[in-house]
Amino acid sequence: MSASAGTFTLPVEICPGDIDELGHVNNGVYLRWAQDIATAHWRARATPEMLARYVWVVTRHEIDYRAQLVAGDVIEARTWVAPAPRGALWTRHVAIWKAGAAKPAAELKSDWCLLDASTRRVLRVPADIPARFVE
Repeated sequence: MSASAGTFTLPVEICPGDIDELGHVNNGVYLRWAQDIATAHWRARATPEMLARYVWVVTRHEIDYRAQLVAGDVIEARTWVAPAPRGALWTRHVAIWKAGAAKPAAELKSDWCLLDASTRRVLRVPADIPARFVE
């Protein structure tokens, strides 16, 4: 997985409740972080009209865990989207980085589906959306 020029970053804070009985960040927390950065990216780049007209739902997640994260680690999430959607689906990548690390602690790949906000019907991703997210 490699980031494109359209990478969006967000600092992430590890909260006490994120730590599991093994003393590291629980695997489910990574999904929350992926959702948080995807939502922040959408809100940062979409127009007010897009925000009112469309919503996204996840259809699939894949996660590769590379290194554990523990309380006190300074981390950030980075996300970018595939160069082009496939109909209603668009693949999003998320990498979770510990400060100073040579490689991400986790890499996520998710397929998101575009829906009409009012009817919740599946929509093909219009061309004006990728133009705002792929640089």
